[in-house]
Amino acid sequence: MAATGTATSTEKGRRIVGAERQTLAKDLVKRYTSGESIRALAASTGRSYGFVHRVLTESGVQLRQRGGARRRKKS
Repeated sequence: MAATGTATSTEKGRRIVGAERQTLAKDLVKRYTSGESIRALAASTGRSYGFVHRVLTESGVQLRQRGGARRRKKS
């Protein structure tokens, strides 16, 4: 999925708290629920996978299952 242009790139390692974190959380929730992956969100915001995962979890988002279509053995 492509970024929506509302990506908020932040300095790596800087703490995101208060209103800034709430704003970022709303943006991440909106983009994740529209189908963007956690890895894509992390890359576009300059934050880690764990940070994005934690923000989504704190926001009460139901996370999708891992992986895509499963491959079958050739018979």
